[in-house]
Amino acid sequence: MQALWMLLGAAFFATMGVCVKFASAHFSPAELVFYRGLVGIVFLAAIAKQQGISLRTRYPGMHVWRSAVGVLSLGSWFYAIAHLPLATAMTLNYMSGVWVAAFLVGGTLLNWNPQDGQSAASQGPLAITVLTGFAGVVMMLRPTIEQNQIFAGLIGLLSGFVAAFAFMQVMALGRVGEPEARTVFYFAIGTAVAGGAVMVFDGVSPWDWQQAIWLLPVGVFASLGQLCLTRAYSQGATLVVANLQYSGIVFAALYSLLLFGDDIAWMGWAGMALIVLSGMASTLLRARAAPNAPAEEH
Repeated sequence: MQALWMLLGAAFFATMGVCVKFASAHFSPAELVFYRGLVGIVFLAAIAKQQGISLRTRYPGMHVWRSAVGVLSLGSWFYAIAHLPLATAMTLNYMSGVWVAAFLVGGTLLNWNPQDGQSAASQGPLAITVLTGFAGVVMMLRPTIEQNQIFAGLIGLLSGFVAAFAFMQVMALGRVGEPEARTVFYFAIGTAVAGGAVMVFDGVSPWDWQQAIWLLPVGVFASLGQLCLTRAYSQGATLVVANLQYSGIVFAALYSLLLFGDDIAWMGWAGMALIVLSGMASTLLRARAAPNAPAEEH
């Protein structure tokens, strides 16, 4: 059942990407972030009440920092979805796992002491995994991004980079005993506040019910996806379950082909495959340094 929950969660996040893609033609990334947060607040408050989880926290500062980096990642990802093929934007966001591995390698090398008796070469497999992931990025971006999409590609890469920081903050919140439902609830509040603040200065798009109908499922599918990930990890994160999160890239690729007719060259598909493989390998290798890690949010 854990594997099925993870597959369902990945499908929900990919479907959310489809809704963002359609809605982005009429609404700015800030508006999408705001409405996702607004729906998420209601949805997650109901879930917390059903599970008997209090929403009061003793660590407001940690939640503020987690929300700040999470909002930056989410806004960047929504911008990338609007301007890139869905499969490309999804893959760049899923690079967060590789970025976490890169941080682990960098931290180990910075703190390495020859007198500890541990060789720096012990980080070799993880370092190779990280380099493989970056090679996949180069392969994917060269054939799939047109010249006028370079900026969007960099923003998409930024979304995965910042998501790695958000993931590590979620891990920190888990270590101090914060339940994931509470953490995600405060993240929803942060997205609504940040998106609303940008809308005050950037303005609001003209309201059209035919287009606004896409806003509700953005928040619903995001919340359902997070709920499924929480269920998948509720009995301990096996490596199989953790790696199944990358099925979201497969779902996004199918949507790209069937709904949007995106034309991705063979090198782009090869790059995606490399990123998936490196992400799975990094999940396996970093599990030794960070066992029982929480789900990565998207």
